[in-house]
Amino acid sequence: MIHSIRQFAAGFTGAAGDLRTRRAMRSYDQALLWVSLLLLGFGLVMVYSASIALPAAPKYAAYQGHHFLVRHLAALMMGFTLAWCAFQAPMTQWEKAAPKLFIGALVLLTLVFAPVIGKGVNGSHRWISLGIAHIQPSELMKLAATLYAADYTVRKQAVMHSVREGFLPMALAIGCAGALLLLEPDMGAFMVIAVIAMGVLFLGGINLKWFSGLALTVAATFGLLIWLSPWRRARIFAYLDPWDARYAQGKAYQLTHSLIAFGRGEWFGVGLGNSVEKLNYLPEAHTDFILAVIGEELGFVGVSGVMLLFAWLVRRAFSIGRQALALDRVFAALTAQGIGLWIGVQTFINMGVNLGLLPTKGLTLPLLSYGGSGIVMNCIALALLMRVDYENRVVMRGGR
Repeated sequence: MIHSIRQFAAGFTGAAGDLRTRRAMRSYDQALLWVSLLLLGFGLVMVYSASIALPAAPKYAAYQGHHFLVRHLAALMMGFTLAWCAFQAPMTQWEKAAPKLFIGALVLLTLVFAPVIGKGVNGSHRWISLGIAHIQPSELMKLAATLYAADYTVRKQAVMHSVREGFLPMALAIGCAGALLLLEPDMGAFMVIAVIAMGVLFLGGINLKWFSGLALTVAATFGLLIWLSPWRRARIFAYLDPWDARYAQGKAYQLTHSLIAFGRGEWFGVGLGNSVEKLNYLPEAHTDFILAVIGEELGFVGVSGVMLLFAWLVRRAFSIGRQALALDRVFAALTAQGIGLWIGVQTFINMGVNLGLLPTKGLTLPLLSYGGSGIVMNCIALALLMRVDYENRVVMRGGR
């Protein structure tokens, strides 16, 4: 009798252990979720800190101090809603929709030049006006290019070694997107999209010789674009010597004030909310140069913490991709790694610009900078990353 009770208890304990294991495998990636929420929440705080003094400038005189905070919070709410919806769709549905999403993003990129719909600011045509809000199609193109490159690589896996069948169609598609982005102009977005496409093709097994040729061609193209554009050349010269009197009050103005902000921050910063550079000395402090405000207010420690969080996030994206690849889920794997490339490359460029390591490019810092379209697309991208991880866990426990 006692022996039977012990067997039953052991069986119950084992079943409970198995149930706990299945639940653990079935749960979402909590670390990924909390790191993402931490970055988004910190971005909300820093956007408010960086933008609260903007109404003192004539350009923003009609705004309240909380104007950008409210709009950023609204973008976050929309991002969370769309991210939840995106998470509900299986990756097989995203795979089927990838070509249509890419074509739709191309159409939106052309609409920015429409007389009524398109909205131009300071000579750039990057937005579509929806009345109360504006959308930036280049942000949608980053997601669309990631999904399309992953889908294309899966469909063309057998001919990835061929130039005509494997390389040229993808090069043509990205070239069309790049041409529209350069017309806006938005060279920074084009660089990110080109790196995403090239990275996904490389991870998908494109012929190394053709990949090397593609990389050299892209580098030469960007070099030629810079050389043929006087204002881009001026940015390069300003980047090389930002303290030169010819550039300090012109093309290097943002960079010099960004470096001053980092210098004022030293190790621990001057305190949250106490930045001086955000008082209309540093242009675009709440968008492109939000890291400079973080450096001034929270110092080296604060900037290092942000860098570590982004490094963990990118590493986790590639880890999820490798797990999906081990489960023979190639599209999901390439999508996860493409998202990692997207966040990693754009973060690297933005931080490099803020720190004076790269020329000014006009790219925001993912998850942190003010910008409705960027925040919404970042939230959707993270939802897809969590969806890939969720499906990995389902497959590992024997599901489909």
